[in-house]
Amino acid sequence: MSLVESAPKDRGTVLAEERTDLALQRTRIAAERTLMAWIRTALSMIGSGFAIYKFFQYLPEEIASGNIRNPQAPRNLGLTLIALGTLGLAAATWQHRSFLNEIGVSRASHVWSISFVIAILVVLIGSITFYGVLLRHGPF
Repeated sequence: MSLVESAPKDRGTVLAEERTDLALQRTRIAAERTLMAWIRTALSMIGSGFAIYKFFQYLPEEIASGNIRNPQAPRNLGLTLIALGTLGLAAATWQHRSFLNEIGVSRASHVWSISFVIAILVVLIGSITFYGVLLRHGPF
């Protein structure tokens, strides 16, 4: 029997270890909330960009009559919003993953949380939407 195994922990040490575990858990949950806020923001930007593009796509008579001076402006604005939302969420997802690795959360269940998976899916959807609007083909 070694000295380390036989030494009982005092109450202060046990409480400090519990508090440290809880602090790490609170920090991880706060990082999840931050990622979810980025998901909401990115969805709003991607959705607004796509809505602007589609709204002005159905006004060909206005474009043909010359009432709209720069007919590519709504498409460019939509592309910009979609790109900003997608790139912003991709950067936030990368930062979230780096932060979890930095604080020592290495368990796979914590790294691959629901919000992390949703963020990756929204980045993929934003990329598909961007290329669909850019190339003007696809299911849109």
